Amino acid sequence: VTNGGKTTLASKLKKMLPYCDTISQDDFFKPASEVETDERGFKLYDVLDALYMDELVKSIHNWMKSPPSSGVVTEPQSTCEDLKNTEDIYILIVEGFLLYNYEPLKELWNRRYFLTLPYEECKRRRSTRVYEPADKPGYFDGHVWPMYLKYKNELEENASNIVYLDGTKPQEELLSYVYSDIMQGLKKLRE
Repeated sequence: VTNGGKTTLASKLKKMLPYCDTISQDDFFKPASEVETDERGFKLYDVLDALYMDELVKSIHNWMKSPPSSGVVTEPQSTCEDLKNTEDIYILIVEGFLLYNYEPLKELWNRRYFLTLPYEECKRRRSTRVYEPADKPGYFDGHVWPMYLKYKNELEENASNIVYLDGTKPQEELLSYVYSDIMQGLKKLRE
């Protein structure tokens, strides 16, 4: 969901986890001149066609072939005992709003988290952000929210093993939950 806290969560996890890097889907938006405009004059950014998804996939595969080595990866701020014996495990967090709806990515995920927000909270948060180009009046209700519902419904029908997170919860609570879940997954890899 737009403004659900995806980037914030990914950034905080990167600081806490060993040998962790992030890729953001937002870095793969096409320029405005390549994004379709509908009959209302809305630029259709909340669809897969507004993104260079093949480039995103390529970036993920390149990272997987050659994860960063020493000096490139941020050292974790946490010195928690849980991090012991994870020195040789590299973690890539891919964050974005249409990741699970893109077929070529479906088999890549070890963990899947989906942040949700109710309509009113999402609209409130969206109204506090500045976008380039700026949202036109009616854009949220006419494009952003309907696309979120469409892709979320597709996801619920076709994807499995997704953990839905309530984006209205405090950031630290979400961070603690996801961090703990990732650490459990790392422990299982070591067993």
